[in-house]
Amino acid sequence: MTIETGMQDISTGTCVKFVPRSHEANYLDIQPKLGCWSYLGVVGGAQPLSLQTPGCMWAGVASHELMHALGFVHEQSRSDRDRYVTIIWDNILQGQIHNFKKYETNNLNTVYDYNSIMHYGRYAFSEDGDPTIIPKPDPFIPIGQRDGPSPTDIQKINALYNCSKNVARYKSGSGKRRPWRFPRF
Repeated sequence: MTIETGMQDISTGTCVKFVPRSHEANYLDIQPKLGCWSYLGVVGGAQPLSLQTPGCMWAGVASHELMHALGFVHEQSRSDRDRYVTIIWDNILQGQIHNFKKYETNNLNTVYDYNSIMHYGRYAFSEDGDPTIIPKPDPFIPIGQRDGPSPTDIQKINALYNCSKNVARYKSGSGKRRPWRFPRF
């Protein structure tokens, strides 16, 4: 049910729908492999997405990995991230630095979202218990969450996949999904 809830949290506010595979050549192969991970975007064929049990079995983690499969990088990897966060490279565990790499991204005319489900928390992959990400200009604001896609996450999916502008409206807030009204298609 957790994986389905993560899918529903994305589908409810967007035109992206996850359906069981029948005979499609390209599909997500969701398995409980080692760790929580997904390839970025469509790679073709049986595309692995790992949700290890029990550590990754949360709806928000499923939504996070599904957003990778849909083509989204971590929020702290956006091309404009240096205006919004400082990455403390010396505090990051060796072997995890790739999670903080900055990419040339199309930010889809969205604001930097500290509350994105794609944003890591301030201590993500910390080698020594010290912060790996410090927000600017206020170093104390909360960053990252796994409750569900934020309103800006939904906006990005709708922009990338050319969804109707009226698919969903979200109240701003904690990042938890708070639908007002969702039309049926």
